[in-house]
Amino acid sequence: MPGIVASFVLALLVAYLATPAVRRLAVGTGALDRPDTGPAGRHIHTKPTPRLGGLAIFAGFSLAVGLGITWSHLALWQQFLGLWLGAFMVVVVGVIDDYLNLPAKIKLAGQVLAALTFVAFGNSVEWLSNPWAAGPFPGMMYIGKWGVPLTIFWVVGVTNTLNLIDGLDGLAAGVATIASVTLLLVALREGQPYVVLVTAALAGAALGFLPHNFNPAKIFMGDTGSMFLGFTLAAIAVQGTLKSATTIALAVPLLALGLPIIDTTLAIVRRFIHGRPIFQADRGHLHHRLLALGLSQRQAVLILYFVSACFGLSAVALADVSSRLVAATLLLVGIGLTLAIGRAGTVAARHGGKNLHG
Repeated sequence: MPGIVASFVLALLVAYLATPAVRRLAVGTGALDRPDTGPAGRHIHTKPTPRLGGLAIFAGFSLAVGLGITWSHLALWQQFLGLWLGAFMVVVVGVIDDYLNLPAKIKLAGQVLAALTFVAFGNSVEWLSNPWAAGPFPGMMYIGKWGVPLTIFWVVGVTNTLNLIDGLDGLAAGVATIASVTLLLVALREGQPYVVLVTAALAGAALGFLPHNFNPAKIFMGDTGSMFLGFTLAAIAVQGTLKSATTIALAVPLLALGLPIIDTTLAIVRRFIHGRPIFQADRGHLHHRLLALGLSQRQAVLILYFVSACFGLSAVALADVSSRLVAATLLLVGIGLTLAIGRAGTVAARHGGKNLHG
């Protein structure tokens, strides 16, 4: 337990203290997010705001986990190295994008390369839930070679869910913190010290950045931060399943990331129906719909924190057999709130919803 607290606190302090320096770097080198408030734009801010905040998050996470493993879990370096190298590649792509606004295809290629690097270190999903499966692990189905493409799809998919939900001040950082704490609590129960260490560091780093990013934001995490958080959460989830051949192993990360996954799924369906490219920005995300109801940025973010917490608590409850009913209840609440937000926001937007600039 002391190691968990130390990892969390160190990551938090490094991210918090490094963010002002990163902000000065972004301003001095022109890494600014300029407003795009037209009808097709997804931006809410009204003045140029420095990006690159993800560098501070990455620094806090890397230092905390690196020192934690060196201090007490030296044998875990190889396992962490695959995750870190993939995350580093995503951060590099994110930094370039925060300066140059890379085409979506180039970013996707970088994400796939990072996922391949992660898989090359022996990280891939090997089991899927199957209630009819027999054998040494009842309820699980061995998928063999299909685990590699499935893992790449999962990692790239989750990387983009956090990227797409990063539309309001503090939203992505807060959701990532909630998801990290969720995975941490389940890992504690399952006895997975490595997952506990990395999730504690990730939660600390995201939370340390949040005071600088909460509305009104002094700095944005940029694609550097959102892609790093998404990639790392996805990778941690995969590494957690390698040590837990149970039917809940894959369900927990799906629920922990329920809000961004549902928001991204709705975005894909919405753009497909309207014949738009999947990666084309729009104002149909859940946070846009809350703003259309007349809520402020802070109010919208706090509501989405609550929804994300419902998904997270359902994941924690699912890990306990005696709490499956609680898990189902919380899950239904989370899904119901998400769909209600989407529906209400659509109606409000059709009737001239305002306050889109929070």
